[in-house]
Amino acid sequence: MSRPMPSKYGYEPPEWVQADARLDRWYKDKKRRAKKHGAFRLGKNKEVQHASTKETSSY
Repeated sequence: MSRPMPSKYGYEPPEWVQADARLDRWYKDKKRRAKKHGAFRLGKNKEVQHASTKETSSY
């Protein structure tokens, strides 16, 4: 059995430390890509109201 190594999550086998590092990198990249492509912009999906439609709807 391999000797446990200290990690962010406590003492774990080296294979688990590597797996945790890969998952952490994957999650960080996923968050970065989502932020880059506007997944967290709340105003992105709102419809744009043009001046001509705004005037006619007020009558």
